[in-house]
Amino acid sequence: MKYKELGLKDRLPEMSEKEQYEILATDGMLVKRPLLIGADFALPGFKEQEWQKVL
Repeated sequence: MKYKELGLKDRLPEMSEKEQYEILATDGMLVKRPLLIGADFALPGFKEQEWQKVL
């Protein structure tokens, strides 16, 4: 909901990485969950086949 409210679909490509982090810090609901992070990967959302490949 916040994603649409802020118009992030159109704004993200033009934003700096710092600006993106600042917006993420304001609302944890902007992060797709679950988020699996490893030494050389990050998988947003749950897709069983992708998770099985890395686990």
